Amino acid sequence: MAKTALPHSDDSVHLLHNKTFDEIATGDTATVERTLTPEDIQVLALLSGYAGPEQPDSDEGSAKHLQSMIAHGVWGGALLCSVLGTRLPGPGTIYRGQTLKFLAPVKAGDTVTLTAEVTERDPDSRHVRFSCRCTNQNGDTVIEGSADVIAPSEKISWTRAALPEVKLTIQGRGMRRLLDFVRPLGAVRVAVVHPCDEISLSSAFDARAAGLIDPVLVGPQARIEGAAREAGLDLEGIAIEDAPHSHAAAERAVQLAAAQKVEALMKGSLHTDELMGAVVASSGGLRTKRRISHCYVMQVAAYPRPFIITDAAVNIAPTLSEKVDIVQNAIDLAHVLGVETPRVAILAAVETVTPGMPATLDAAALCKMADRGQITGAFVDGPLAFDNAVSAAAAQIKGINSPVAGRADILVVPDLESGNMLAKQLEFLGNADTAGIALGAKVPIVLTSRADARDTRLASCAIAVMLAHHYRVSPP
Repeated sequence: MAKTALPHSDDSVHLLHNKTFDEIATGDTATVERTLTPEDIQVLALLSGYAGPEQPDSDEGSAKHLQSMIAHGVWGGALLCSVLGTRLPGPGTIYRGQTLKFLAPVKAGDTVTLTAEVTERDPDSRHVRFSCRCTNQNGDTVIEGSADVIAPSEKISWTRAALPEVKLTIQGRGMRRLLDFVRPLGAVRVAVVHPCDEISLSSAFDARAAGLIDPVLVGPQARIEGAAREAGLDLEGIAIEDAPHSHAAAERAVQLAAAQKVEALMKGSLHTDELMGAVVASSGGLRTKRRISHCYVMQVAAYPRPFIITDAAVNIAPTLSEKVDIVQNAIDLAHVLGVETPRVAILAAVETVTPGMPATLDAAALCKMADRGQITGAFVDGPLAFDNAVSAAAAQIKGINSPVAGRADILVVPDLESGNMLAKQLEFLGNADTAGIALGAKVPIVLTSRADARDTRLASCAIAVMLAHHYRVSPP
């Protein structure tokens, strides 16, 4: 019995070779193994015209039905066509038909192995019949049936085409869904530090109106009241902690958090350094064993899932030991956001370990530390260039075989400057939905820029609320 396999020579990497009818014998087999991803389901749903419910994840039954229909009706058949058209017989094959039975569900994350075996051959017509069997990672048969083709009579070699990368545009429902998820948790009491301009004061009011926070305004009372008058905002019923200036406001807000009178901090119209200086002070009482770091949570239309960029706002040029905390903070945030095992890409300019490029050395060390359990709860890989981290096509072209490449949930940048530029480019040129949060202290800290949009500020508060509720059960 002959078995076909993916060729390994340099030439055959770029060529597809066939088997002619005369070269095919009864019992010959060809096999392909694939893992069904959520992105596959989205693409196949578009191709099939079956959109399903507007929000499949809000209806577990509908989502499972959609997955089962697509995986069985489209994906399984496509895998069989791929085997027969590219491997056995390969180029030049004329497909006549197939009969398949779907015996068990195939879900996102399942890895299936499809084997086609020659059972009949007719020399007069070059007709070849295959029996087909598809099993999942547990060895269960999920699809079985047969397929009929006319095998080629001549040797043919085709240049292997580079498949185009499919990018899905996700209709922007991220903010609405985030707020819908967070509101039932209940508002948390938040110290808004030095909200002495219209933007920061309005942000606190917006988050309050959205049911996210119960604000405590910490700063010079006269300036806060003046900003409220100019913005047309009514301060009735809102607590104010009078502090003479921004430094004092930061210190007072930290005191409130350390005394558990507030569950989060929110930056107002003061510089980040002022607020973080009070947070990290040894006398402040908010330090933990972890180094404090910042995470941007972002979503862009061209990428199928939200992702985290870290650190782009707190640590300027982190050392290897500091990057360990940066990575672990981001992993912990991903867990709170519902990503059970996030994929962490340690970014550099190249995807190979290069002695002259310190970022690649740190990446290699971080990966080994993850292997040894010094970083937990995620798949970690690097160094990865940005394209390899987010593009499966780019990773494939470069021969990168990794559970992270092309599917990263967390992007760990080499330093603050590169991370800040990456995040701001995505926000202002890529129209990314964005939220910013600092972790590693005893309370979450909302860090937003004066240039940030209203949605960014609301999303940041929403994530702070999720963290605050999580910290009630599992203190950092």
